[in-house]
Amino acid sequence: MDRKVRGHVTTTHSIREVTAMTIQRRQFLRLALGAGALCSLSRTALALNYPIRPVHIIVRFPAGGADDVVARLIGQWLSDHLGQPYLVENRSGASGNIATEAVVRSPADGYTLLLSSAANAVVYEKLNFNFLSDIIPIGGIYRAPLVVVVNPTVPAQTIPEFIAYGKANPGKISVASPGFGTPNHMAGELFKMTTGVDMQQVQYRGGAPAVTDLVGGHAEIMFAVMPDAIEYIRAGRLRALAVTTASRSEALPDIPTIADFLPGFEASYWAGIAGPKNTPLDIVEKLNQEINRALADPTIKKRLADMGASVFSGSPADFGRLITDDTEKWARVIRAADIKAE
Repeated sequence: MDRKVRGHVTTTHSIREVTAMTIQRRQFLRLALGAGALCSLSRTALALNYPIRPVHIIVRFPAGGADDVVARLIGQWLSDHLGQPYLVENRSGASGNIATEAVVRSPADGYTLLLSSAANAVVYEKLNFNFLSDIIPIGGIYRAPLVVVVNPTVPAQTIPEFIAYGKANPGKISVASPGFGTPNHMAGELFKMTTGVDMQQVQYRGGAPAVTDLVGGHAEIMFAVMPDAIEYIRAGRLRALAVTTASRSEALPDIPTIADFLPGFEASYWAGIAGPKNTPLDIVEKLNQEINRALADPTIKKRLADMGASVFSGSPADFGRLITDDTEKWARVIRAADIKAE
């Protein structure tokens, strides 16, 4: 099992880097808005015939995690309704950047897609791609809370009790994370900044192995994506202390929000389909419409709800705004915490 690759702390972003991010955001939103205005464009033969061969959906994390499950769920729908196999490939590593680069470098023809999820490339200075300028948003799929879960051996039933426990054991508590720069990691850093609790982040190559080690007692706490943890919570193998969204989760209605104890604390997770920039807009439209049809299907909606997730449908522009807003939010946390990956 690949695990325990720790991040390092260096300098914050310069004003020039922040300005560059703002420019990238504007360019990204213009691209997304262009994809969302397709109703006025005639469909070409390319879109009418698409797909004519198997399509690959690249997932950034290992099999068994929330992203993998959702990719296979949507992939099966697309296979059934578009007449070609949509094959899921797991390419984990570097907090999802290996898979993202593979898609960015692929032909922009709609046959290599990315299950894009909330992982922040801002912490990495030396990448061979720029996420906001090198991908095109196609369609959101779901949003879900993060849930603060602890191994049952941890003597804390609530967030205040955990804070007291953490302060009594500085530097001794391990936080399982599915990867450096992911919202799970960032939520843990935000918790540390807000409470002053000294915890050690332990990085894994995805949510599934991180949760497995948490259940096994190799870590004490995790800010887990709800679909990764909910069955362990229901089985009593993990204890939920709080959800990180502004309101309670319908899947765990008895669990409070972390903002009940730490006002203003909020984090969530999302996933959707993206492609390489310059993917033909008529193909983007066709995929977006089919993804939205899938998300309106009662069976798929129920499956997502059972996982503790909610449908996030809409236009490519809607998905693009979510990506840029979330990227900017966590970039502020990264700068405030002075975090960079080595």
